[in-house]
Amino acid sequence: MLDLALLGTGGSMPIPERFLSSLLIKYKGSKILVDCGEGTQVSLRLLKWGFKSIDMILITHWHGDHILGLPGLLTTIGNSGRRAPMMIIGPQGIKKIIEGLLASLSYLPYSIHLVEVSEISIVVSFNKHGLEIKEADESSQSYGDLIISTLELDHSSPCIGYSFYVPRRPKFNPEKAISNGVPKNLWKRLQQGETVIYEGMTIKPSMVLDDNREGIKLSFITDTRPIDTIPDFIEGSQLFICEGTYGDEQDRERAIKNKHMLFSEAARLAYEGKVKELLLTHFSPVMEEPEKHIENARRVFPQTTIGYDRLTIQLNYP
Repeated sequence: MLDLALLGTGGSMPIPERFLSSLLIKYKGSKILVDCGEGTQVSLRLLKWGFKSIDMILITHWHGDHILGLPGLLTTIGNSGRRAPMMIIGPQGIKKIIEGLLASLSYLPYSIHLVEVSEISIVVSFNKHGLEIKEADESSQSYGDLIISTLELDHSSPCIGYSFYVPRRPKFNPEKAISNGVPKNLWKRLQQGETVIYEGMTIKPSMVLDDNREGIKLSFITDTRPIDTIPDFIEGSQLFICEGTYGDEQDRERAIKNKHMLFSEAARLAYEGKVKELLLTHFSPVMEEPEKHIENARRVFPQTTIGYDRLTIQLNYP
């Protein structure tokens, strides 16, 4: 399962009861933070989810409403006792920006590894030593890993969206294993997704397992105009978290100028991507009550809800 918390749902500037953009994901005892706007660590403290086990921070882009909470949060993480390295991933140009923010910190008791990406897919494995990260391919992933993919978006600075996928283990089929002549002493390893070399033969998990089952997929898209690559990227998501900076059609010119989206545009992406649920976030500070505009989205995609700070959600296998 994936446990999620919207730590901040505002865009541009914070207002009372709404901090700036941030999402926290908990999986297998580790935490991954997506963006870190002002107020992130306040929401974390109110939720009592802890700081020390944040192992990775993913940044969509370097505008202040998505990163200015970083210096304080990184300090708090160090004060919580963290000594293991931290990885921060973001779009091209993020290294220089983060290094500038880090210059304001006198000391951190852990190292930070900065990685710039455009469009990638990586596998995050969880073990007793922490996170292991590698490029995704069929041989590099196993059931229980978290696959993180990125997509270049259309904003006024380099910006990327993220998707998160947890593969589901197919059911073991003993009849299939027997019919394929697979020795019983190999069954357990094959069930774990391991390819085995046995007496000169390559024995693959597919020889003992049924077809793949649907896993858990979460997508997070913010600060962009709607572009035609998004529906394929988010396709099949159980939950699609998307910016809804502006609620009404009358804001279309502003949305185009500032490279953001209307509620209806986010809903159209959800419909085209065949997602199960749309959760709107990143609201303009002038929109104090996003709920008043929800029908603009629901007319296009009925399974739409409005996000709010410290909303928690659990995603399970279908």
